[in-house]
Amino acid sequence: MEGSFLRFYVTESEAHHGVLLWEWLLIQGNRLGIRGGSAFRAIGGFGRRHTLHEDRFFELAGSSGIEVEFVATDEEEQRLFDLINREQIRVFYTRIPARFGVINPDAEDPPATDNP
Repeated sequence: MEGSFLRFYVTESEAHHGVLLWEWLLIQGNRLGIRGGSAFRAIGGFGRRHTLHEDRFFELAGSSGIEVEFVATDEEEQRLFDLINREQIRVFYTRIPARFGVINPDAEDPPATDNP
């Protein structure tokens, strides 16, 4: 299958409608039919303000970065982007074209368009 590898960068404490943003993104991706998503806590990093954040000190709790990843078809990606736009969420993301599939699929997997 053809689509994209999407990665959203949020802070640990960012929320939307009372739900942590990383969790909200996963819930919405699942609701929109994206086959899978993951969230990962960063141990360190910096953003556009060039402030280094490290996951070491209690006084910095909530400032760590979270990466939320999806592998999605073009249609799934568009539904997610449309929702994020409607909700007026400001979020940085990366999008990388991807080819993906399941080797030895079972009946619950979508049909393959090519074989490895």
